[in-house]
Amino acid sequence: MTIKRETPTVETKDLTKFFGGIKAVVGLNLTVYSGETFGLLGPNGAGKTTTVRMLNAIIKPTRGTAIVGGYDVVKQPIMVKRITGFLPETAGVYDKLTAREFLYFIGRLYDVPKEDIQVRSEELFELLDLNGREDDLLESYSRGMKQKILIASTLIHDPEIIFLDEPTATLDPASARTVKDIIKYLSEMGDKTIFLCTHILSVAEELCKRVGIIDKGKLLAVGSPSELMEMTETDSLEDAFLKITKRERKSIRDMLG
Repeated sequence: MTIKRETPTVETKDLTKFFGGIKAVVGLNLTVYSGETFGLLGPNGAGKTTTVRMLNAIIKPTRGTAIVGGYDVVKQPIMVKRITGFLPETAGVYDKLTAREFLYFIGRLYDVPKEDIQVRSEELFELLDLNGREDDLLESYSRGMKQKILIASTLIHDPEIIFLDEPTATLDPASARTVKDIIKYLSEMGDKTIFLCTHILSVAEELCKRVGIIDKGKLLAVGSPSELMEMTETDSLEDAFLKITKRERKSIRDMLG
């Protein structure tokens, strides 16, 4: 299935998830278009991870609907997973495998033909600057290198829609820069839709065409960073975020009493 540019590729209507008495996501109505890089912003615990887990058919919503790439996440979960790539915030690797073996393992899980895995692996090693380390055990990789190979595993089946949950949160500045450059490259390819969850506002401002701000499970605003700044009469996405979520910026004097 090929998704046409400028058409909706992710649509939710009243998407809601409760965990017992905890309202993780409430009445989410959202549209993400093909070919754009969209950022879902919010503090820790705002509902970002729950949202992307529902959009990847990992957990079922309590109520509401979500259509991803034309497929219903509840009724057609296997089809959703075939066209999406999902990098969770706390993803891990198998340390006793080499990078090449790890990509082969993930590729076969997605039923990618063996010869295609080989070709795509070489392309990803080149893209991620891992040439020369592809046959080393992953236990020898740094945190930044492990994040690179996790991104490669997210892309090995050539997904149309890529979900990245806090991809730079635990990385040093150099590794974070590399990951951001990869996201830019994928976006510039034109046929990939990228759904980025982050609480790092500078990352969203740099990478995303549009952003949505979520807090306490509710979507509060959607627009380009400049539109949100104009709406809130602020000069930065950070200040717009604070105003929309009704979190005041405190001075050092206020914090110290």
